[in-house]
Amino acid sequence: MRAAFYTLGCKVNQYETQIMEQQFSAEGIDVIEISENSGADIYVINSCTVTATGDKKTRQLLRRIKRQNPESIVVLTGCFPQAFPEAAEGILEADVITGTYNRASVIGAVKERLATGRRIIRIAPLQRGKERAHFEDMRAVSMNERTRAFVKIQDGCDRFCSYCIIPTARGPVRSKPLKEIQEELTLLAEKGYQEAVLVGINLPCYGNDLGLRLLDAVKTACSVPGLKRVRLGSLEPELLLPGDIAEMAKMPTLCPQFHLSLQSGCDATLKRMNRHYDTAEYSQIVDNLRAAFTNPSITTDIMVGFPGEDEEEFKQSLAFAEKTAFAKAHIFMYSPRPGTRAAQMPGQVSNACKEKRSAEMIAVTEKTRREFLQSQTGRLEQVLFETDTSNGMYHGYTCNYTPVEVPALEDIRGQIRNVRITGMTADGQACFASVE
Repeated sequence: MRAAFYTLGCKVNQYETQIMEQQFSAEGIDVIEISENSGADIYVINSCTVTATGDKKTRQLLRRIKRQNPESIVVLTGCFPQAFPEAAEGILEADVITGTYNRASVIGAVKERLATGRRIIRIAPLQRGKERAHFEDMRAVSMNERTRAFVKIQDGCDRFCSYCIIPTARGPVRSKPLKEIQEELTLLAEKGYQEAVLVGINLPCYGNDLGLRLLDAVKTACSVPGLKRVRLGSLEPELLLPGDIAEMAKMPTLCPQFHLSLQSGCDATLKRMNRHYDTAEYSQIVDNLRAAFTNPSITTDIMVGFPGEDEEEFKQSLAFAEKTAFAKAHIFMYSPRPGTRAAQMPGQVSNACKEKRSAEMIAVTEKTRREFLQSQTGRLEQVLFETDTSNGMYHGYTCNYTPVEVPALEDIRGQIRNVRITGMTADGQACFASVE
């Protein structure tokens, strides 16, 4: 029997798919390459519901797979069914539906479907307060062909930004104990992984339920023998305290790349979003990071077209993005999510306006990206090489996540090599370098 897995969304979803693949393999089921017409007996779609576009992609993918593979079992799991169970149940192409609380139950649900032929729907209700769930026991033993290991150390969110459905999809904050983090990373390092990325739904909230802080997890990760790099996933900026930044800067294996979710560069918009910082605080955190770390990169997410965002607010956000000079930014248009406060707010922005603002914000942040990449020219850096390209180049990343391409006469995938950055590629998305 063969199974294929599709992952939509974030690095946390990617990690959880990896865990499910391990569980299926342990049951004697062959996990095969992703392909809609690969002839798999089981297709598992791990969904994302951050935006309405993510829901649409999930629906389209389910229907296309079932149409092409009518005899296969199609599984829908992840954030979409957890947040919108009735909508998920209405997608009849899904033979098995589960949520975000228990990945280990997916294989059992598939077995039950095979044995009975019945449609299986198991979406555990959210648990908050005294009845809140514990962190689900899951440990990666490998990351397929990847050279970097993603390790989930935190789940859930209690922040309730006015536009965000994730607290409904993921529940409250839960954290992986330090001992389990150390054991998982030690195993991955022994298997040859040189870099680990710590990921979570709201990573800086790590430890809130255990009497710990993110700093404790970072110290644990950086102490693992054989692990040469530790990188952090997306961060809520206001939770990075000055003292923590100073302590992190003392850890030589911590990569100086920080993805600080901005969402808007306008204080009025941030307040409506129920974000927990203003632009002055955000700028101070960026300054603290740039002062503490050598050659750091600051990357971000920016939303355009949030309800009530007029031209003046957008101009403020645009100017702030340019002033902050992000190394890279993900720009996305506001998407109303049923069940959130923002979906009911007045001043909804038209799609045409959102598209225009998105194009303007992309232009500004692409300019600052090119400036950042150009600033890396001449630097001697260490690059972990991950892939080879069709034109005979090898592709990898520096510690601050600058993408680098080099020509090489030997296979250097999975190796960390010293390189001299010599310039920027024509498309402005990476740097050329030579191996020292």
